[in-house]
Amino acid sequence: MKNFIHRYFAFVSSKKGKWVTLIAWILIIGTLSLTLPQASSQKNDQAQAIPSDAPSQQAEELLNKEFPNEQGTPALITWYRSTGLTDNDLSQIQELTNQLSENPLKNQQSVIPFYEMPLQVVKQQISEDGTTLVLPILFESGTETGVLEESIQKLEKTTDSIFSQNPFSTDLENKDVLQARTTGPVGIAIDASSLFSQGDLSLLIGTVIIVLICLLVIYRSPILALIPLIGVGIAYGVTSPVLGAMGKAGWIEFDSQSIAIMTVLLFGAGTDYCLFIISRYRSYLTQEPLKEIAMKRALNRSGGAVAMSGLTVVFSLLILLFAQYGSVHRFAIPFSLSILIMMAASLSLVPAILAILGRFSFFPFVPKTEAMGKRKSSEQKNRRKQTFGQLIGTTVTKHPWQVTIITTIFLAFFAFFATKTVYTYDLLSSFPEDMPSREGFSLIEEHFSAGELAPLSIMIDTEGKDIPIEEALMNLDFISTVSAPEIAKNNEELVKYSVELNTNPYSNQAMDEIPIIKEKLQDELEKAGLKDENTNIWLSGITAEQYDTRDITKHDENIVIPLIIILIAILLLAYLRSITATIYLIATVLLSYFSALGLGWIILHYLFGVEAIQGLIPLYSFVFIVALGEDYNIFMISSIWKKSKEIPLLQAIKEGVAESGGVITSAGVILAATFMVLTTLPMQILVHFGTITAIGVLLDTFVVRPFLVPSITTLLGKKAFWPAKRSELHSVETTQMEREH
Repeated sequence: MKNFIHRYFAFVSSKKGKWVTLIAWILIIGTLSLTLPQASSQKNDQAQAIPSDAPSQQAEELLNKEFPNEQGTPALITWYRSTGLTDNDLSQIQELTNQLSENPLKNQQSVIPFYEMPLQVVKQQISEDGTTLVLPILFESGTETGVLEESIQKLEKTTDSIFSQNPFSTDLENKDVLQARTTGPVGIAIDASSLFSQGDLSLLIGTVIIVLICLLVIYRSPILALIPLIGVGIAYGVTSPVLGAMGKAGWIEFDSQSIAIMTVLLFGAGTDYCLFIISRYRSYLTQEPLKEIAMKRALNRSGGAVAMSGLTVVFSLLILLFAQYGSVHRFAIPFSLSILIMMAASLSLVPAILAILGRFSFFPFVPKTEAMGKRKSSEQKNRRKQTFGQLIGTTVTKHPWQVTIITTIFLAFFAFFATKTVYTYDLLSSFPEDMPSREGFSLIEEHFSAGELAPLSIMIDTEGKDIPIEEALMNLDFISTVSAPEIAKNNEELVKYSVELNTNPYSNQAMDEIPIIKEKLQDELEKAGLKDENTNIWLSGITAEQYDTRDITKHDENIVIPLIIILIAILLLAYLRSITATIYLIATVLLSYFSALGLGWIILHYLFGVEAIQGLIPLYSFVFIVALGEDYNIFMISSIWKKSKEIPLLQAIKEGVAESGGVITSAGVILAATFMVLTTLPMQILVHFGTITAIGVLLDTFVVRPFLVPSITTLLGKKAFWPAKRSELHSVETTQMEREH
């Protein structure tokens, strides 16, 4: 296997092989782009998030079967005038419902016929303060977001033809002006899709710009700055049609969120892999006159670490297939495939381009050998002022206990705040405050019962018994109204109640009320002599769905996180052949992860006033912080490992920290910067994710990798590589440095 890898590296960097490799990649991307659809054309933002066997989904299926009049997805058109709705406003709303009845919107199922009601009856639907009216429009279940958006746009045009001023375009800050907003499930779905769609192009441009700036600052070479971007761009060009073909064939599903995060991951991680190769290549160009030989040596030296780092991320991301929650499960294939293709490009395409351009890649700071007359003599080099990396290496080897204790306390302090973090599963709260669906919800919450936005449907199989369900529900102080019972279509013993909560149906408080409702109903059924009361109760609606989302997310965390840790442990054992190193490398990255959560909460909550972060963030961030953070540990510890076979261990640690410090620091800054690009998007879930993941990467880059890991390695000595054979490490025990230490 080693011979094959060496032959492969030799071919990629050879005079003929480098051209063959470049042409092969160009042909691949050209063929795929011409024959396969792009990923963006196959994304499905309506893909199911909650498994069909979840209680809320089973209840929804029963609701659609037994209560067909309840089928459909509602759009709640909220009408508001701060000084009170006028008779003219209501007459025009009546005319609108007339036109919607005569010329229904696409996939419109029903609309309340206000035009058939006397004006006084319509007035009874207005809020108590006379300012707000809600007009529900029901659309067919399963209607695609694009169709819903098209229908709402048509609704706004129809409204504009009736009203003197289109109420959908007026600002809520304007006084005594009629305003309208679309909220409810339809409005939320449209706004969510719009937010992600708006961010696609800006995210790509922003990521490219930030990576380009970072590379220019680090290497000060315009040519070299473009090479990683070319590699990432070609890798993206291959990934997109492959994903598009898989999506078209129905093998996988992915949404806008998956594509957005995949773009950031590809540019961030891909640039990192390129930097590892570039750093070695530049170093060997000062030793080797032939650029092909320098590239071959660079690949032999760093190719294994790059491949190991890439495979660690690929397999970690594939673990997401075990997740039950839809959006998390859908991350697995796009993310892992993109990293796999990028890793392949880093070990073939990018080296081939570098081997073709040679020293010109680094223009105007061209690396040359001593024989070329530009390299300083060894004596002069040794007299140079100690670099920052060497200073850190000296510090951690001379004062390992102090460094270990200080960095551990530093990280543990922030990790403590991870226990204080508050999570939310409210999608609406992640929208900007000026989004129509959020503005509409705010109006309903202010002028009606908050639960009117998304009532609960409660179905009970009474088995023919007379059970005081309505009375029991009204005894709960968080329920504002309970409708009269409805009898099922095919089962006279199955009844349904529509229940409105007096709390925000998207809030944590509303979710906590779901088990209380179930317990109350179970007590009533038990009093009636029904023994299997748990199978007689079904709850559907957005609050029930969010309750299931929270349970499923916690389940996914309990499954995915341990599996990723086990997988990384296996890969580290296979690569390093050291149980001890595997344990402390994983432990340090886990500490970094919890520190990132805690520090992220401090920044988001105490500095920016965020009341709660999205509940999916811990799992999202764990995958990236742990997998990508382990990349840096692998790269550095492999350098120490290889050097320890040639020089004393303490010297190997010192040189390994200094040697890998520059490239890892550069890679970490670029990776963190790319994740920070997500914070420029209007979706709060991406802002929270980008912030916490970037913090985790920076902690790994500036605390864990340069200080904590090497100091622990120093303390453990040769035990750090146990059970490696003693002969595999340098046998000199009493060098001057070790005696001084």
